[in-house]
Amino acid sequence: MSELVVIVEIGHRRAALRTGDVQSVVELEAISVVPRAPAFVLGLTALRSSTLTVIDAAAAIGLPPSGMPAPGTRAVIVDQAGHRYALVVDAIDDVAAVLGNPAAVPGDAGPGWDRVSAGLIETDRGPAVLIDLGALLAGPLQTAA
Repeated sequence: MSELVVIVEIGHRRAALRTGDVQSVVELEAISVVPRAPAFVLGLTALRSSTLTVIDAAAAIGLPPSGMPAPGTRAVIVDQAGHRYALVVDAIDDVAAVLGNPAAVPGDAGPGWDRVSAGLIETDRGPAVLIDLGALLAGPLQTAA
């Protein structure tokens, strides 16, 4: 049985999240801004009596931020080390089967993509960058000022 991934779009690039990390896809309701949170953390939202941290996936990679999503925007709910997050992405495609093992991403994908990539995979829906969820949730690398 092949591995399954959820295909999304982040910063105009096809990306994939392992289905083992994905809890669901939901429509976001109100988001409460958290003072002093990093720029890639959009705030907190509630889902079935649970609090979720809302993450701008593009900003977490180091790309231009997507901004605060409108109510009803779909997000991917993921679990990392027992914590749940709502990932705001540009688009959510579908579940796809992985065909083969991850390969090195050809060329220079950019420092943010290099940091969050677990490789390039081929799926039954086309190629995608496999996301290292822990690296994505860590946010962009900070440089000393």
